[in-house]
Amino acid sequence: MTELPTPVSAALGEHEAFKLVDDATYALETTVFETRVTATAAEGRRDGSFTVVVRLPTLDAATADRVAPVVEDGWFETFERRLADVFTVAETGTHDAPRIGRDDGVVTVSLEYVAWDAREGVEDAKALIEYVEGTYAQGIIPGYEYEGPAATLVENAQTAGERAAEGAAGDHGDEYDSPF
Repeated sequence: MTELPTPVSAALGEHEAFKLVDDATYALETTVFETRVTATAAEGRRDGSFTVVVRLPTLDAATADRVAPVVEDGWFETFERRLADVFTVAETGTHDAPRIGRDDGVVTVSLEYVAWDAREGVEDAKALIEYVEGTYAQGIIPGYEYEGPAATLVENAQTAGERAAEGAAGDHGDEYDSPF
């Protein structure tokens, strides 16, 4: 097994959102999806070449209901198009095009990039994974009963919405400070 470059290993180890999976792999703990972050030595004075992999269920695998193939295909094509911009949230300018595959109910998103600075590369990994998760959440279609990670995303969104509504109603009363 390949070891992580020392600066990358240190940056991942110090970041509270990442957990060591094995000697050369970390996982992001703030997402509902399976994630893996690895790195190899980069050429020149760069700290590392990162690989981020996110595995998530297809729409059909995420629902208790059967999803028609045409809906599943349209959902996946939209997900692919939305992820074309994934690197806009990253500091790195040196990256490959996202690779997105679908097999047996699992979508695998692979992102590869080079970071000059290990800490910046680790922050990019977190931002990229969160972008994938957010893009997935945007693609959740109302009307289905969701299971697993997708159900957790729906529940988290509902809870956050309820809390925001309670806070908005309770904090402002008749003295809402609107700039309009």
